[in-house]
Order: sequence, then C-alpha cells, then structure tokens
Amino acid sequence: MTGGDRNLAHALHALEHVFGFLSFRGAQQEVVEHVLGGGDALVLMPTGGGKSLCYQIPSIVRRGTGIVISPLIALMQDQVSALREAGVAAAFLNSSLSPDDARRIEGELLAGRLDLLYVAPERLLTGRMLAALERLAQDHRLALFAIDEAHCVSQWGHDFRPEYLQLSVLQQRFASVPRIALTATADPETRIEIIDRLRLQNARQFITSFDRPNIRYRIVAKDNPRAQLLTFLRDQQQGNAGIVYCLSRRKVEQTADWLTEQGLTALPYHAGLPTDMRAAHQQRFLREDGIVMVATIAFGMGIDKPDVRFVAHLDLPRSIEGYYQETGRAGRDGLAADAWMAWGAQDVVLQRRMIDESEASDEFKLRARARLDALVGLVETIGCRRTRLLAHFGEDHPACGNCDNCLEPPSTWDASESARKALSAVYRTGQRFGAGHVIDVLRGELTDKVKEWQHQEVSTFGIGTELDRDTWRDLFRQLIARGLLAIDHERHNALVLTDLARPLLRGDQEFALRHRTREPRRSRRQRQPANIPGGIALTLFDRLRAWRTGLARARNIPPYAVFQDATLREIALARPQSLQELARISGIGDRKLASYGDDLLEIVRAS
Repeated sequence: MTGGDRNLAHALHALEHVFGFLSFRGAQQEVVEHVLGGGDALVLMPTGGGKSLCYQIPSIVRRGTGIVISPLIALMQDQVSALREAGVAAAFLNSSLSPDDARRIEGELLAGRLDLLYVAPERLLTGRMLAALERLAQDHRLALFAIDEAHCVSQWGHDFRPEYLQLSVLQQRFASVPRIALTATADPETRIEIIDRLRLQNARQFITSFDRPNIRYRIVAKDNPRAQLLTFLRDQQQGNAGIVYCLSRRKVEQTADWLTEQGLTALPYHAGLPTDMRAAHQQRFLREDGIVMVATIAFGMGIDKPDVRFVAHLDLPRSIEGYYQETGRAGRDGLAADAWMAWGAQDVVLQRRMIDESEASDEFKLRARARLDALVGLVETIGCRRTRLLAHFGEDHPACGNCDNCLEPPSTWDASESARKALSAVYRTGQRFGAGHVIDVLRGELTDKVKEWQHQEVSTFGIGTELDRDTWRDLFRQLIARGLLAIDHERHNALVLTDLARPLLRGDQEFALRHRTREPRRSRRQRQPANIPGGIALTLFDRLRAWRTGLARARNIPPYAVFQDATLREIALARPQSLQELARISGIGDRKLASYGDDLLEIVRAS
C-alpha cells in the first residue's frame, strides 16, 4: 500500500468512526487527499457543503495539530464543542479566555495533545503565538493551517478583516506546512485577491457548484412589508429558527419588538447593542429552538447552526455576494429552507446614495455600484432566480423549479412605449423634478406646481392617461432600479436620464414590467415545515428533539453539537432496534454511539 493509499484509508476511517459518515461528498475526498499529501488548496464550497471536514480530517490524520484561523471568536466555542462531542481533541485560543485558561491551552498545544486549535487572526499574529508555532514546526508537529472565511482578505467585501492581510506570514515562516483557504462566497475577482494576498499562487483550486438546491428563493415587491413578513413566518415558518435582516439598527429593534408583540420569540442583534446583550442573544439563537434573530449584517458570518430554516430580508442587501452569503445561512443541514425578501426601488435609491456619499475611493464606489447593479438584476429578473444568481459566480444552471419565478411564472406586459413616455417627460420638464410631478404631467393633471412651471404646455402633457398613478409609480421605480433614471440628491431628488436610457428611447430596447399583483397567501399545507419531515411519526421526531434539547442544555452546548436534525430525521425514519443498526445512521460516530446509543434506542422502542 502506497503512502497516499494509507492516508486515504486513515481518512475514511476517521470519516466513519469519528464523524459517522460512510463516504465523502462531492470534492471532499479530492481536497482531503491533496492536503494529506502536503499540498496547498483554495476551496470554494457552498455553505453546508462540508468545508469543515476538508481540514478537520487531515488535521486528525496528519502528524501534529491543525491550526484553524477563524475571524469569529463567539462561534469558536460551539465549533470546538461539536468536535469534542465526536471525540476530537480540540480547543480554541482567543481573547475571551482568562490568562490561566490561555496558558493551559498553550501547554496542551506544545505537549501535542490537540488535533485542532481554533485561533483568532489577531491572536495568531502575536509574537508569542508565532514563536510557539515555530517550535512545533521545527519538530514537524504542525499538521496544517486552515484559513476559514478566506474572503475576509478582500478589501472590496463587507466582511473585510485587516488582520487577514497579514496572514501571508504563514507562507513566509511556515513554507513546509500545507495551507488550505476556504470560503463559500467568492466571485472570480475575489478569488484572484485571495490567491494574491495569501500567497497561494501554487495552491490547487477546488471550485464546486455554488448551488444550494434545498433553498427556495422568493422575492416580493414591498407592499406593507411587515405584514408580508408576518404572513410568511406564520404560514410557512411557524416555530422555526431563522434570521431577519434589516439595513439599520433602528429598524432591527423596531422589527424585533413588533414581532414579539405578534407572539413570536424575536431578538435584536446589531453592533450598537451592549456586548453582553449581543452575546446572550446569539447564545439563545444557537442553543434554543424557534428563535427569530432580527439583525444587521453584523450577525451571521460563520453561523454554524444547521437548522436555520429561513433567512428573510426586509431591505435590499448591499451586493449579490452579500445576498448569497446571508441566504446561505439557511438550511446548512440539507433540509428544505427558504430565502425570502421584500424589496422596493427606493431600497436601490438608498443604497446608491450611501455609495455616492461615502468617503470611499472612486474605485471602491465603482465596484460597489457594479455589485449593487448585479443584485438589482437578480430581483428584477422574470426568469429563474437560481440561474441568475449562479451566473454571477460564473456558473451555468438550468431553471431550478424551486424559486418563485419557476413555481409561479410572473405575468408581464410590454411597457416599452410607456417607459419612453416617462423618459421623455423627465427630459421635457427639464430633469429637475421628482416622479410625482412628472406623473402629474403625464396624466394631464393641472396641479398648482404644474401650472406654476407651465408644464401643461410641454409636448408630454397628458400623453399618459392610459395608466393609473400606481402603475406609473411602479414604472418609475423600475426605471430607477434598472439604472435608466438616476436621482440627483443635490437638486431635491430630481430625476435625470442616464446613458442607459438611450437604447430604449431609440426603440432599440424593450421594457417589460410585471403586472401588479398581490402576493398570494399560501396555505400551510403547500410546503411542510422542514423540521417535521414528511412520513415521520411526529411523536418520535419530537421526542428525539426534546431529548436532544434537554441534554444540550444540561451540557451547556448547542443542540446541533449533539446531533443535527438530519441525523434525528434518519433515526425516526429507520427506527433502528440495535446499536449495530444505529451505527449505520449518518452522523453517529463511535464516541456518540457509545455515549448516546442506549438512550436513543430506548426512545425509538418507546414510540
């Protein structure tokens, strides 16, 4: 048997007996074999695709300790708890520890008693830590470096962490130790930046599909968005855990309070809240069932909670990458999940204004506008959402059959002629007025303002009586959202034409709009909640979850660190009657079988 074969055999043994899986998924085996052989790797794999195993198993199999660099101090404890439950010697080292605890863990590291050590980047870069790592490297006791959330190195992204720019020190000082950089969010431009800044030019790239087929995408036009959100939560997500994203801190708190008044368990989270409150709310979300976290983007990156059943947006995200990353926090366990968003063209106006008025460089603003435009293309599309989303990441994908546009193809009408009238009216009135005034002109309504400016005499006066005011407002919102009209904030939000309007005005381009429709009220029966899998006796599944919750609370660990819903689902379906049968359930390794096997069998037999 060659060295590579022995490594793979050891990896498969760890996969089965530690983590409870009989085979690797997708590109996992290729990545593991490459890193076991000492190679560097850049891994792009969607959230829930199994990135963690790509460095956890090589850390267990290779000699020495695997060092995992993670930007999220608050989540390290839960990640380490899950590993310890599986029988892996793991620890974390960050500023949350007391000096005594930190010294104890450093001692375990130097003594060779750890398979994995999670480290915050600022701790890794201290002289003390680098010196300790060099001692281990000299004795060939460093298994690998894993750089998680590698997109944090990108200065153009909203998750930028300055410390990540200094991680090139790993290549300079530990050239013989394999490095694996991992992310679920990186367009081609960001990949180049990761490779350059982390000095991974010789790394093998593993780029898997960005598709998350278990997530259903639904985007609706804002029409009393709070009520729309509440309908979505009550009709489709009753009792489920999820995240509601808002753009501002004030809106986060107001929305959380309102949802609480409606009888939901909702908690606010944003950077302006006291540190202890943020920590307490995050712990409740991770360790309790059915919590709705209302948050800004300060919450979420690296959330390991696998049973997040929905992610909702009450405001437009800042980019298509942000949308993909935020919605990707749903359904990490592979079970059905929803990504729901309510948006309006005013959201686009606000985002563009924030970009224009920021103190960022012109290059940054240019990139931010391009990324916002890509997101507008996604929310505006009348085709498959998934096809449009994945195309942004350079991936071709057929219509998915699991987004709103596929399930309920939108009804559209040719608004080309009306759009030309709107653009002409903006131009003929001097590009100095907002949409309301221009609509008055189009509809021939003699308001005091129209009379004052004598706009009843312009050629576009009264040429738009075929549409009502609401439809004209829809059309103007879409002209703004698609970039054919811009808003001049210096002149009281006046509408002005952009170069993108020229093809439409010339007749070289068409302009389609959705018909105005109310969002259909969906029956709860149309989509069964994913945390109650079809065909399972609810009493057994509920008893398994209740047992897990009690055990996790007693051990002060998140429930998913004991077992994920997917494992409990499989137990409830298979109804194993012996330890041998239970051992064949995915997610049950040797340690968990020994610790919990008898309890699980007792619950199954009693149901």
